[in-house]
Amino acid sequence: MMTDTHTGPIVWKGNHIYVVRDGRWEYVDRCNATGGVVIIPVTDAGELVMVEQHRVPVGGPVIELPAGIVGDEPGLADEESLSAARRELVEETGYEATDVRFLVRGVPMPGLTSERLTFALATGLRKVGAGGGVEHENITVHTVPLHNVYRWLVEQQNTRGVTIDTKIFTGMYFVMTQCL
Repeated sequence: MMTDTHTGPIVWKGNHIYVVRDGRWEYVDRCNATGGVVIIPVTDAGELVMVEQHRVPVGGPVIELPAGIVGDEPGLADEESLSAARRELVEETGYEATDVRFLVRGVPMPGLTSERLTFALATGLRKVGAGGGVEHENITVHTVPLHNVYRWLVEQQNTRGVTIDTKIFTGMYFVMTQCL
């Protein structure tokens, strides 16, 4: 077992994550990254841009906000969260934002992972590419009017068997409090 900066030893390490044991507690951390970023992209027409991709852990498609890992790309170890947000937004959706604004930093699942997520609001969007992610992601981009997001997710996507990432609802909270 390797010992990291955590108080306990690393009990398993993969290419992208490792498991730490701290007393009786076990949790996951990322290798070679400084955190994650979740982007809340809102078009000038009042639409939320979301992505859909197959996620192995849940065994099927998931609708999510565009997101990514900060500092995981070669040469970007010191990458800032908002720079990662801009990079991931273009990569996944094909949209570039005039304004990317920090909203909040927090933890998604404090009982499972030490990862910190930064939420960023992206506005002033313009289409500059196809999106779709990197070679292995195969991302589908969805643009849905803000007033219809909940109905679209619950009545259309859930009923066709798609899993909804609940961070979308956190994003909608920020849209309602920051954009209106």
